[in-house]
Amino acid sequence: MDFSLTEEQELIVRTTRAFVEQELYPHEKEVEDTGVLRQELLEELKRKAIDAGLYAANMPTEVGGGGLDTVTWVLYEKELGRANYALHYCCVGRPSNILLACQGAQRERYLLPAVRGERTDCLAMSEPGAGSDLRGMKTTAVRAGNDFIINGTKHFISHADHADFVILVAATASEDSARGPRKKMTTFLIDKGHPGFEVLPGYRNVSHRGYNNSILRFTDCRVSADAVLGEVDKGFDVANTWLAATRLQVAAGCLGRAERALDLAKQWSVDRVQFGQSIGKFQGVSFKLADMAVELRAAELLVLEAAWKHDQGIATDADFAVAKLKATEMLAMVADEALQIHGGMGLMSDLPLERIWRDARIERIWDGTSEIQRHIISRALLRPLGG
Repeated sequence: MDFSLTEEQELIVRTTRAFVEQELYPHEKEVEDTGVLRQELLEELKRKAIDAGLYAANMPTEVGGGGLDTVTWVLYEKELGRANYALHYCCVGRPSNILLACQGAQRERYLLPAVRGERTDCLAMSEPGAGSDLRGMKTTAVRAGNDFIINGTKHFISHADHADFVILVAATASEDSARGPRKKMTTFLIDKGHPGFEVLPGYRNVSHRGYNNSILRFTDCRVSADAVLGEVDKGFDVANTWLAATRLQVAAGCLGRAERALDLAKQWSVDRVQFGQSIGKFQGVSFKLADMAVELRAAELLVLEAAWKHDQGIATDADFAVAKLKATEMLAMVADEALQIHGGMGLMSDLPLERIWRDARIERIWDGTSEIQRHIISRALLRPLGG
């Protein structure tokens, strides 16, 4: 088994890390202090990311993207994950892979402009009564001739305030199943400003300042059949494909933040002197560092394994669940221990640790909670045995 990186992978890691350190780090304090990513700053950094060849790296070359294989993409996401989330996610765009399902005029209107950085998407699935339970969504799209009439509310919709259009998942039909009626869903592409579609301010969030969530309200919103992305009633299949990629993306970003926290903790353990010696010489600190390093290494290997399996076409939902579960829970542990090693200074906003510690909390919730990941893993273990 070869764990070495190719020259291309090493170049991408170096280039991405340099961009993060030189272009994103300097703006972290502003975004953290104000809770706002200014539109002017967003556009400036987006142009720099495009010029550096880092924009839309997750998309295939045939549509103008970077065409990274999954392992290389994970390495790239790890480096981006070191920075404030709003800065790296909004400014170094990675359009949703769902857009690859665009056909005909949709490609020119949504897919290609998103890859070029001219338009930005957001994905709307979660609802006040339907988070992990997508089948429980109440937003409906009812046929009216050749059109659909959409009614319902979505919430926790990330960066909808910066987006130009929404990728909406709504219930369009139902079918019988062993557990009773089950909703079928369809995915739609809807421009911001379309009649009957409102974007409202969301909730204040302790994690990822500057990266806002919004509430989307659809009231008798009429869209034509041309707005359907993929096939009618097949939206659940499209969503599941997307969730696999985003769970790896979350996991990879956690690796970068954990590595930054560990680096800070190591340096502090050398520089901070108590009782006549560096605190790193005390077993209470040195053992924490060792445990943090072991957990980070284990999580990184699991994420890279899932990415490698995806490239080989043999990855399962359980592989992605294992990667996300381990990486997100590892980050929580590493961030907390790094803060503990710093003592009171760890909680001060002079250092990025308190931000990393705050931001870590959401990773075990969004894109599938840790409990959902454990459910997926345990189901994969028991189903072959008839359980």
